[in-house]
Amino acid sequence: MTKPTIVVMEGDQTGQELLEEALRVLAPEVTGFELALSRFDLSLENRRKTGNQVVFEAAQAMRETGLGLKAATITPEEKGDVGSPNAILRKEINGTVIVRTGRRIPGIAPPVGVYSPISVVRMAVDDAYGAKEWRETADNGDEIAFRTEKISRSVCRGVAKYAFQHARRLHAKVFGGPKFTVSPVYEGMLKEEMDAAAKEYPDVAYEPQLIDATYALLLVKAGEPLVIPALNRDGDCLSDLVLQMFGSIAGSESMLLALDDDFRPQVVMAEAPHGTAPSLFGKNIANPMAMILAGAALLGYIDDKDAHTASRAIYESTLEAIVDGCRTSDLGGSASTTEFTDEVIRRVRTKREVWSTFGDNV
Repeated sequence: MTKPTIVVMEGDQTGQELLEEALRVLAPEVTGFELALSRFDLSLENRRKTGNQVVFEAAQAMRETGLGLKAATITPEEKGDVGSPNAILRKEINGTVIVRTGRRIPGIAPPVGVYSPISVVRMAVDDAYGAKEWRETADNGDEIAFRTEKISRSVCRGVAKYAFQHARRLHAKVFGGPKFTVSPVYEGMLKEEMDAAAKEYPDVAYEPQLIDATYALLLVKAGEPLVIPALNRDGDCLSDLVLQMFGSIAGSESMLLALDDDFRPQVVMAEAPHGTAPSLFGKNIANPMAMILAGAALLGYIDDKDAHTASRAIYESTLEAIVDGCRTSDLGGSASTTEFTDEVIRRVRTKREVWSTFGDNV
């Protein structure tokens, strides 16, 4: 059997440091599962050097292998610079949805009373991102800013259907939605597809809400598993809120999915939901949890029992390390980045030994 190949996209600052920690955990001598790595340097320096050609090459490689693991990268603010590599990658692999799931971090008291997982399934393209913007001066001398946004029914359908599929797997409720009353033509398109998907998946609980009500009700709905379909901009904001509700934005992976005609993942790119954290660069104190979980999640999309076993071992080892007190400073501990990864690696190896003797159902 040919080894699965992960397209590894290197990044900037702390993003690159945490990527290397995740790759340490994914090493075959740790997981017992053989992987091939195809590396692309997506650092800001190399993107400028190649005029973003390296980003297009990485996207092409992901289309061929179906798997990508990306470090956080710097997006320069200057107009005319190389811009965001994520925007290019999402477009080139035909990314439809981004999934981020907030979950309880064992041993960490969340700032609010949340217990069950909350997944945000958002559009990966269009909406407020990439919109045409301009300014004009009115007759009275006032300056007016304009923005032309767009969404497509195909992406709305992908977000809605995947949300219901995801909710079925999690035994969760599809909850929330766009501001469809104020914007029935634009935002209403997503609501129409949500309603259509609800009819297709009658076994999945469905409670549509306006986006403002979704924010307001999250705290009182936090006792049950939820899946929230969202527009691109709404979902970006929602996912940051949801992850922080569980105590840390570093406690979850972020998954970009390109879906096939049956709305099943065809290309999967995993990354951390946070940025490059320049203030932590070079200090060996950043939390590698999200990048480690991103690698574990990626293994779960490989059609191989051993890959799924390795994925489970990494997930369990990461969470158990925190339960037993191995925590970085953002979670109230004193472990360094490498110390936390070392502990996860030790636990994964131990699980492999136990499972090889007694089976992986122990």
